[in-house]
Amino acid sequence: MSTERPDNDVTGPRRRRPPLAVASVAAAVLLAGGGGAYWASTAAGDGGAADSGASARKSAPLLALDASADAPDSAASSPGSPPPGIAPGEPDPGGPPVVYRAAGELPDGPDEAAVHHARGTVASADVARLAKALGIPGSPRTEGTSWVVGDDDGPGALLKVTKQAPGTWTFARTTPPKPCESGTMCANGASEPGGDPVSEKVAKAAAVPVLKAAGQDDAALNAGQLMGDVRVVNADPKVDGLPTYGWSTGVQVGPDGEVTGGSGHLKALEKGDTYPAVGADEALKQLNAASRGKGDADRDIGGCATPVPLEGEPKPSDPQCVPSNGKRAPVEQTVEDAVFGLALNYVDGRQTLVPSWLFTVRQAPGGPENTVTQVAVDPKFIEKPDATPSGDRKVTSYGADGRTLEVTFWGGVCSTYTASAKESAGQVRISVTEKPQEGKKACIMIAKELTRTVTLEKPLGDRTVIDAASGGAVPRA
Repeated sequence: MSTERPDNDVTGPRRRRPPLAVASVAAAVLLAGGGGAYWASTAAGDGGAADSGASARKSAPLLALDASADAPDSAASSPGSPPPGIAPGEPDPGGPPVVYRAAGELPDGPDEAAVHHARGTVASADVARLAKALGIPGSPRTEGTSWVVGDDDGPGALLKVTKQAPGTWTFARTTPPKPCESGTMCANGASEPGGDPVSEKVAKAAAVPVLKAAGQDDAALNAGQLMGDVRVVNADPKVDGLPTYGWSTGVQVGPDGEVTGGSGHLKALEKGDTYPAVGADEALKQLNAASRGKGDADRDIGGCATPVPLEGEPKPSDPQCVPSNGKRAPVEQTVEDAVFGLALNYVDGRQTLVPSWLFTVRQAPGGPENTVTQVAVDPKFIEKPDATPSGDRKVTSYGADGRTLEVTFWGGVCSTYTASAKESAGQVRISVTEKPQEGKKACIMIAKELTRTVTLEKPLGDRTVIDAASGGAVPRA
């Protein structure tokens, strides 16, 4: 693991412990259908950086990290996003807790680092440049909230780019089916399989023009992933001199060397506020605190209930076994590398790269590597989430007209409901509070779809509507 300071670090040297001696970090697969894994923790533990930068302490506002993985812009399907249904940093609720242990001493990292925001909208000229690199004729046209170039009715090529930052783009190319030869049988006229995948060198060469058009021509490339006869080039850019996680571009190259698909972000990031940072040791403590979830009360004390082996048989070993008290014992993962970088999170409802430690972990020697990220911002500068009243109802959709916001939810006929909004620069957080009607001793338990209207301080614009009960983004009706 490298111990060099990033090129942009002007805070002066910080005392460092000897680093871990490990192999390089394996690039995570970020395209749909890929085999990478991603967990990210935003929980703030106790303690912080004792020697954090004075400038950051004086000027940086509290960082409003969103707790839910159900963030806008379809986080579960965009490059570099967490698995659907599991909040960032939380262990899989269906599995045992995880304990991360370092294989050696960890680095301290820089004293401070800046967040980077995705703001604004994507220009038509940027979309046209990417379309040209992909070989798609035509000019960008508007379809709903996206730019579109190409043909979406039948064989051809289609590029879609969301207008709002970060400008998530997807590209797919289809090939007209080959006609069946006389005397042969074809399944639905489909063409025969392509052939062998191209080499990594050829795939990277095909991806370079696309990456340059997307503003990621200086990104680190990994072309080791295969999807049948298609080779995937994953590009992880550096931002402000730091490696990133969750901001990857994926380019798929077919057996003929032609780019057949891809996805990524087109809008350039903007540098934001600078925050004091904690070292890898402290970040690892916070990661373990978040992974434990409910704490030591859920830990197994009695061990796993396993049958006694016969004489001469090996003792069974199953880290996933359920112990006699019904609670699974923690699974240990070894931290083999720690690199200071920027990882994708949601801040105030918007995609943001946040200073983070990127831990390379492995459960067993020779087993697969995974990357686990932990926010490195001093917990003193992370906004504590507001407690959500237990009586809040989940908002299912909304409609907006200027300053008027109409929210829809399911409720009962024997209660009254009040909707309110908490506004910020990037989001509008909606709460629907239920109050049982007084004097109703008996009531029919019937649920019905209800709506309430909220008047905002200013028009909704491009802000995201967040449901306070779930913490997730609310879809527009």
